[in-house]
Amino acid sequence: MRDVTYAMGISLDGYITGPDGGIDWSAPDEEIFRFWIDETRGLGVHLLGRRLYETMLYWETVADDPTLSEADREWIDVWNPLPKVVFSRTLTEVRGNARLATGSVAEEIARLRAEPGEGDIAIGGATLAAEAAAAGLIDEYRTIVHPVLVGGGTRFFPHDERRVDLDLVETRPLASRAVYLRHRVKR
Repeated sequence: MRDVTYAMGISLDGYITGPDGGIDWSAPDEEIFRFWIDETRGLGVHLLGRRLYETMLYWETVADDPTLSEADREWIDVWNPLPKVVFSRTLTEVRGNARLATGSVAEEIARLRAEPGEGDIAIGGATLAAEAAAAGLIDEYRTIVHPVLVGGGTRFFPHDERRVDLDLVETRPLASRAVYLRHRVKR
Protein backbone atom coordinates (compact mmCIF):
# COMPACT_ATOMS: atom_id res chain seq x y z
CA MET A 1 0.00 0.00 0.00
CA ARG A 2 1.26 3.48 -0.85
CA ASP A 3 2.41 5.63 2.06
CA VAL A 4 1.01 9.08 2.75
CA THR A 5 3.73 11.61 3.56
CA TYR A 6 3.67 15.18 4.79
CA ALA A 7 6.89 17.07 4.11
CA MET A 8 7.84 20.72 4.48
CA GLY A 9 10.51 23.05 5.75
CA ILE A 10 9.78 24.20 9.30
CA SER A 11 11.24 26.53 11.91
CA LEU A 12 12.72 25.03 15.07
CA ASP A 13 9.55 26.10 16.92
CA GLY A 14 7.36 24.17 14.45
CA TYR A 15 6.01 26.72 11.98
CA ILE A 16 5.90 26.65 8.17
CA THR A 17 5.20 30.40 7.95
CA GLY A 18 5.99 33.22 10.31
CA PRO A 19 3.39 35.45 12.01
CA ASP A 20 3.22 37.68 8.92
CA GLY A 21 2.87 34.69 6.56
CA GLY A 22 6.48 35.06 5.46
CA ILE A 23 8.68 32.12 4.48
CA ASP A 24 11.91 33.99 3.67
CA TRP A 25 13.70 32.11 6.48
CA SER A 26 13.01 28.79 4.72
CA ALA A 27 13.99 29.74 1.16
CA PRO A 28 15.93 26.72 -0.07
CA ASP A 29 19.58 27.01 -0.92
CA GLU A 30 20.98 24.81 -3.72
CA GLU A 31 21.48 21.80 -1.41
CA ILE A 32 17.95 21.92 0.02
CA PHE A 33 16.38 22.57 -3.40
CA ARG A 34 18.15 19.50 -4.82
CA PHE A 35 17.08 17.52 -1.75
CA TRP A 36 13.41 18.37 -2.44
CA ILE A 37 13.87 17.47 -6.12
CA ASP A 38 15.13 14.03 -5.10
CA GLU A 39 12.30 13.59 -2.58
CA THR A 40 9.73 14.50 -5.22
CA ARG A 41 11.10 11.84 -7.59
CA GLY A 42 9.75 9.23 -5.13
CA LEU A 43 6.18 10.51 -5.32
CA GLY A 44 3.33 9.04 -7.30
CA VAL A 45 0.86 11.86 -6.65
CA HIS A 46 0.71 15.11 -4.69
CA LEU A 47 -2.38 16.38 -2.82
CA LEU A 48 -2.49 20.16 -2.48
CA GLY A 49 -4.71 22.76 -0.95
CA ARG A 50 -5.73 25.73 -3.08
CA ARG A 51 -3.11 28.16 -1.74
CA LEU A 52 -0.20 25.80 -2.31
CA TYR A 53 -1.56 24.85 -5.74
CA GLU A 54 -1.75 28.52 -6.74
CA THR A 55 1.79 29.11 -5.47
CA MET A 56 3.14 26.12 -7.39
CA LEU A 57 1.42 27.18 -10.66
CA TYR A 58 4.48 29.36 -11.21
CA TRP A 59 6.40 26.25 -12.30
CA GLU A 60 3.79 25.45 -14.96
CA THR A 61 4.43 28.79 -16.66
CA VAL A 62 8.21 29.36 -16.66
CA ALA A 63 9.65 26.41 -18.58
CA ASP A 64 10.72 28.65 -21.49
CA ASP A 65 12.46 31.24 -19.29
CA PRO A 66 16.12 31.34 -20.43
CA THR A 67 17.28 32.63 -17.03
CA LEU A 68 16.29 29.46 -15.15
CA SER A 69 19.06 27.57 -13.40
CA GLU A 70 19.86 23.94 -14.08
CA ALA A 71 18.19 23.03 -10.75
CA ASP A 72 15.06 25.01 -11.71
CA ARG A 73 14.83 23.07 -14.98
CA GLU A 74 15.34 19.79 -13.17
CA TRP A 75 12.55 20.72 -10.73
CA ILE A 76 10.20 21.54 -13.62
CA ASP A 77 11.00 18.17 -15.22
CA VAL A 78 10.06 16.40 -11.97
CA TRP A 79 7.19 18.58 -10.72
CA ASN A 80 5.15 19.34 -13.84
CA PRO A 81 4.42 15.73 -14.92
CA LEU A 82 3.64 14.64 -11.35
CA PRO A 83 -0.11 13.98 -10.95
CA LYS A 84 -1.75 16.41 -8.52
CA VAL A 85 -5.10 16.46 -6.74
CA VAL A 86 -6.26 19.93 -5.68
CA PHE A 87 -8.67 20.50 -2.79
CA SER A 88 -10.59 23.75 -3.15
CA ARG A 89 -14.03 25.13 -2.41
CA THR A 90 -13.54 28.02 -4.84
CA LEU A 91 -11.64 26.76 -7.89
CA THR A 92 -13.68 25.39 -10.78
CA GLU A 93 -10.74 24.29 -12.91
CA VAL A 94 -7.04 23.51 -12.57
CA ARG A 95 -4.15 23.45 -15.02
CA GLY A 96 -1.25 21.18 -15.79
CA ASN A 97 -1.27 17.57 -14.63
CA ALA A 98 -3.84 18.31 -11.91
CA ARG A 99 -7.45 17.52 -11.17
CA LEU A 100 -9.88 18.85 -8.60
CA ALA A 101 -10.66 16.51 -5.73
CA THR A 102 -14.12 14.99 -5.92
CA GLY A 103 -14.24 13.74 -2.34
CA SER A 104 -12.82 14.39 1.09
CA VAL A 105 -9.13 13.93 1.76
CA ALA A 106 -9.92 10.52 3.32
CA GLU A 107 -11.92 9.46 0.25
CA GLU A 108 -9.23 10.64 -2.16
CA ILE A 109 -6.46 8.85 -0.24
CA ALA A 110 -8.52 5.63 -0.11
CA ARG A 111 -9.10 5.88 -3.87
CA LEU A 112 -5.41 6.53 -4.60
CA ARG A 113 -4.29 3.69 -2.35
CA ALA A 114 -6.68 1.31 -4.15
CA GLU A 115 -5.41 2.29 -7.61
CA PRO A 116 -2.32 0.64 -9.05
CA GLY A 117 0.62 2.97 -8.94
CA GLU A 118 4.12 3.57 -7.71
CA GLY A 119 5.40 6.21 -5.34
CA ASP A 120 4.15 7.83 -2.18
CA ILE A 121 1.09 10.02 -1.83
CA ALA A 122 2.33 13.42 -0.65
CA ILE A 123 0.26 16.05 1.12
CA GLY A 124 1.13 19.71 0.81
CA GLY A 125 -0.41 22.45 2.87
CA ALA A 126 -0.99 22.65 6.60
CA THR A 127 -4.79 22.72 6.50
CA LEU A 128 -5.06 19.69 4.26
CA ALA A 129 -2.40 17.82 6.25
CA ALA A 130 -4.22 18.59 9.52
CA GLU A 131 -7.37 16.99 8.12
CA ALA A 132 -5.42 13.90 7.04
CA ALA A 133 -3.61 13.74 10.40
CA ALA A 134 -6.88 13.96 12.35
CA ALA A 135 -8.13 10.95 10.37
CA GLY A 136 -4.91 9.03 11.09
CA LEU A 137 -3.95 8.91 7.40
CA ILE A 138 -0.37 10.19 7.51
CA ASP A 139 2.31 7.48 7.56
CA GLU A 140 5.41 9.67 7.58
CA TYR A 141 6.35 13.20 8.60
CA ARG A 142 9.37 14.59 6.76
CA THR A 143 10.79 17.93 7.81
CA ILE A 144 13.74 20.11 7.12
CA VAL A 145 14.15 21.99 10.38
CA HIS A 146 15.68 25.44 9.88
CA PRO A 147 17.71 27.04 12.70
CA VAL A 148 15.28 29.86 13.41
CA LEU A 149 12.50 30.59 15.91
CA VAL A 150 9.73 32.55 14.20
CA GLY A 151 7.42 32.83 17.22
CA GLY A 152 4.11 32.14 15.51
CA GLY A 153 2.38 31.65 12.20
CA THR A 154 1.10 28.50 10.53
CA ARG A 155 1.95 25.36 12.48
CA PHE A 156 3.36 22.29 10.73
CA PHE A 157 1.76 19.98 13.30
CA PRO A 158 -1.95 20.43 13.97
CA HIS A 159 -3.12 21.28 17.47
CA ASP A 160 -5.64 18.49 17.78
CA GLU A 161 -4.72 17.33 21.29
CA ARG A 162 -4.11 13.83 19.99
CA ARG A 163 -0.98 11.87 20.78
CA VAL A 164 0.86 10.32 17.84
CA ASP A 165 3.88 8.13 18.57
CA LEU A 166 6.65 8.28 15.98
CA ASP A 167 9.79 6.34 15.12
CA LEU A 168 12.79 8.31 13.89
CA VAL A 169 13.71 6.72 10.55
CA GLU A 170 16.34 9.11 9.26
CA THR A 171 18.23 12.21 10.28
CA ARG A 172 20.60 14.16 8.07
CA PRO A 173 22.43 17.38 8.87
CA LEU A 174 22.63 19.74 5.89
CA ALA A 175 25.39 22.20 5.05
CA SER A 176 22.95 25.11 5.47
CA ARG A 177 22.74 24.26 9.22
CA ALA A 178 19.25 22.83 8.69
CA VAL A 179 18.48 19.21 9.61
CA TYR A 180 16.33 16.73 7.71
CA LEU A 181 14.18 14.52 9.97
CA ARG A 182 12.01 11.64 8.81
CA HIS A 183 9.57 10.07 11.27
CA ARG A 184 7.24 7.12 10.70
CA VAL A 185 3.95 6.90 12.59
CA LYS A 186 3.86 3.89 14.94
CA ARG A 187 0.85 1.72 14.14
